[in-house]
Formats: sequence, structure tokens, C-alpha cells
Amino acid sequence: MFKLCNVVYRKVGLILLLTMFVSACSTVTIRPYGGSKDNSKPNYVDSKPFYFGGPFGKHKVDVNDVCDGNDVTQMQTVMTSSDWFFSIITIGIYTPRTAKVWCEADQ
Repeated sequence: MFKLCNVVYRKVGLILLLTMFVSACSTVTIRPYGGSKDNSKPNYVDSKPFYFGGPFGKHKVDVNDVCDGNDVTQMQTVMTSSDWFFSIITIGIYTPRTAKVWCEADQ
């Protein structure tokens, strides 16, 4: 009886741990001119490779090139579901992040 309970607790603990890991929020949003978060479709989306939880991998997005000289209204890094998937199956070795950029519309 004691072994059965121990196995059940381990499985429940593992399920709770995985649920917390997958549901964790990891989004950073920057709005240079303030205001509320823009939920429209971004002008630029690209997944960037990082390793070992994020400290290894250095990437830059040229917003002047992305926005063709227009002002940037919002920048964001987020872990999408595919980013989480790759992080989980590689046990945290490969941990990609997705970069998004919103540009001001042409006037």
C-alpha cells in the first residue's frame, strides 16, 4: 500500500511540475512611446536560438531595416508553444525565443 501511494505522489508531483513549467509566462514587451499593449499582427516575427535556458546566444534585430525607417511602436520577446516544445524535448539545452516587432504605419 505504501509503495502504491509513493508512486501516485511521484506521478502527481511530476504532472504538477510539468504543468507549472509549461504554463509559466515569459514575455517581455517594450513600448518606446508608452500606451497600451498592441495585440495586432506584428510586422516582424522570427525565432532566435538560445542555449541552456537563455544565457548563451546573442541576437540583434535591426528595427530600422524591419520598419523601413518608420518608428517602432512595440518590441516583444516571447516563448511560443513551439519554443516551449523544443526546450522540453532538449531538456533545456536548446531554448529558442521568438522576437516580434510592430512598426508605425506609413503616413
